[in-house]
Amino acid sequence: MYSKQEVHNMDSMEKVSALLEKRAKIALGGEDGKQRQDGSLTARERIAAFLDEGSFIELDTFVSARNRETASDGVVTGYGTADGRLVYVYSQDVTVLGGAIGEMNVKKITKVFDLALKMGAPVVGMLDSNGARLEEGIFAQQAAGELINAAAKASGVVPNVSIVFGNCAGGSAVFASMSDFVIMNEKNGRLFVTGPEVVEASTGKKLDAGAKASVNENGSAHLIGADDMQCIEKARLLLTYLPSNNLSDAFAFETGDDLNRTSEQLRDIDSVSDVRAVIAEIADDKAFYEMQEGYAEAIVTGFIRLNGAAVGAVACAGDVLDGRACEKAARFVRFCDCFNIPVLSITDTDGFKVSADEEIWGLARKSARMAYAFSEATVPKVNVIIGKSYTTAGVIMNCGGADIVLAYPSAQIAPLAPGAGVGMLYSDRLKKGENRDALCAEYAEKDASVYNAAAAGYVDDVIDPAETRQRVIGAFEMLSGKRAESSPRKHDNMPL
Repeated sequence: MYSKQEVHNMDSMEKVSALLEKRAKIALGGEDGKQRQDGSLTARERIAAFLDEGSFIELDTFVSARNRETASDGVVTGYGTADGRLVYVYSQDVTVLGGAIGEMNVKKITKVFDLALKMGAPVVGMLDSNGARLEEGIFAQQAAGELINAAAKASGVVPNVSIVFGNCAGGSAVFASMSDFVIMNEKNGRLFVTGPEVVEASTGKKLDAGAKASVNENGSAHLIGADDMQCIEKARLLLTYLPSNNLSDAFAFETGDDLNRTSEQLRDIDSVSDVRAVIAEIADDKAFYEMQEGYAEAIVTGFIRLNGAAVGAVACAGDVLDGRACEKAARFVRFCDCFNIPVLSITDTDGFKVSADEEIWGLARKSARMAYAFSEATVPKVNVIIGKSYTTAGVIMNCGGADIVLAYPSAQIAPLAPGAGVGMLYSDRLKKGENRDALCAEYAEKDASVYNAAAAGYVDDVIDPAETRQRVIGAFEMLSGKRAESSPRKHDNMPL
């Protein structure tokens, strides 16, 4: 490096050379740590791989900690384009003080959020940090609060995506979990408020905070990548389904798929064992981008395109709904509503899971959360009942709040599932010795007939399942100009 006197004596060309030399040294990262020797990308390589080639403009390159010289103070920030769209990025550099957060590097990150809000552009964060800089004391603690405030201000205004490449602990874990979507590296990604080592030392129990554990047990991750590059590819694909901000629509893509394509497979709906196949039959090019796969598997959530436009899909994937499935659906529906993404719901449920544990864990509150999310959503909503719609669970799956409700001729709709319905309505016949199974079949055919709901106007149309795609696309096109008004209020009070 150069002394102040040496810099003063330089001519303009020498100063340019000194600038380039200083930039080159900063780009090397820290000397006190090394990138993992497992194929992981550096902080700058991650940005370069995510953004369109040559589009990255770095900000605050020369920011350093107050009391020591640190290369970009452990985080690379700036903006560029992804598929031609403006995106703001930050990438923690684990080679600089372990990527730990502190006063100055948090100022860099919050500046990125401020610019993103001004310009109405998404934020993508690349997290790889060993925690907070304890030596900075209260300044590091305050920095964590500033990160959380930045995420809160961005929520519902611009999409916020976090990619967890390495450790993401303490306040950073809270900050990342406030993102709209979290993508985790299966090999190195770890997201936790209290680290596994601390948990084991305090309780004697081992905690797996890895990517797979997070997505399968607590839903912390929405997508999992096998390595850095796959995480980046998943993030780029995710952004193609999202708008730049809450005042714009997601980008529409040309599709060569026939809008009137029919599906013989759906005519034999009883033979379809996975609701993902139903979603695929409806979607453009049969493409479904699932979120939180492996978590709360009674509900499936994700994105599709219909006639080139992004749509959020929420579908029953099991016989009964549990609390976690309700929370998963509620969060996804609220995101779609924030960013003007229409919602397609697919109903096939016997009701809620009967379990003392579920009741103790707050099934009523969690199901109310899902009901509230569907009800408050003002985006176009289309519901397709492909099987059973029993009890309040069927109502919550948007049958009672959708703009358009379609149903298959084999659908069954009733306030009670056959077992309970027969016990209540056919009790006298049961006492006379009539066969319960035969009565259940009669109940499904007579009392739960889809035509009862259609006659009462609760189902807008009973459709040929083969025509599901064209009927759903037609419904969303009709609803494209939907207007919705609500009473003035500071904000809602969702049952959290």
